[in-house]
Amino acid sequence: MNCRGVIQQFSDFLDEELDPKLAEDLCRHLEACDDCRVVVDTCRKTVKVFCKTEALPLPPDVQARLDRVLAEKLKKRS
Repeated sequence: MNCRGVIQQFSDFLDEELDPKLAEDLCRHLEACDDCRVVVDTCRKTVKVFCKTEALPLPPDVQARLDRVLAEKLKKRS
């Protein structure tokens, strides 16, 4: 496992959905690579912080624009 592999796999790693062999390789890389360890640890802490917060409602104008854009995208796919 190299740094690029860590970046490609770290989302599944943080979600504990990575194949056990790949997870082992990734952990071994993290033990040796300070840069990757900082990236993974920072993302893990960020996820924890945001999981504990309550979602705020979107302002009505933002919600309306979002609804409009999503409706247009769905219309193009049909």
